[in-house]
Amino acid sequence: MKPQLIWLCLTTALLVTACKDGEAKKEKEEYQIQQAGMQAPVNLKKRGEYLVNIMDCAACHTPKTMTPQGPVPDMTRYMMGYDAAEALPPLPDNVPIGPWALFKGDLTAAVGPWGTSYAGNITPDDTGIGSWTLEQFSNAIRKGMYKGLENTRPLMPPMPTQAYKNLSDEDVKAIFTYLKSLEPIENVVPAYTPPNA
Repeated sequence: MKPQLIWLCLTTALLVTACKDGEAKKEKEEYQIQQAGMQAPVNLKKRGEYLVNIMDCAACHTPKTMTPQGPVPDMTRYMMGYDAAEALPPLPDNVPIGPWALFKGDLTAAVGPWGTSYAGNITPDDTGIGSWTLEQFSNAIRKGMYKGLENTRPLMPPMPTQAYKNLSDEDVKAIFTYLKSLEPIENVVPAYTPPNA
């Protein structure tokens, strides 16, 4: 009877071990599934850079250099807006403003029925967004408020405020964080000019 008792004890021990091993594997799999479902912490600067690129902010806010492939952003003037050191070319006499809108060749200035608008300096220099708060930036990008201040004029076309009004708070914060990390460039952009001024 002793061999049967030993056999019974060994079988029971193996079954208990197998069950515990199965439970441990199941717990490990559940833990891995939970970990996979958790999001990694967001790097605001990287997220902001991504958003600035897919929203193509440089298309208007960065002066261009002309190449055989067309205009290319001048990265030494990245996000400085319309270059105040350059004179705005005269408007052609044969193009009626109203039914037409015109862009400067580097896309940093536009003329249309709203007047003449210039892409703003969105570097962290004091002539750009250097002294702005996150709230001001949010008001500018989502509500179209000049310098993000209450009771100011609206931002003029081609600023796509209507497209940006539904940006999440997190996305606005990420964009602001990225822009604040850029090289500050001193550049006082000319003031908006109303039509017929």
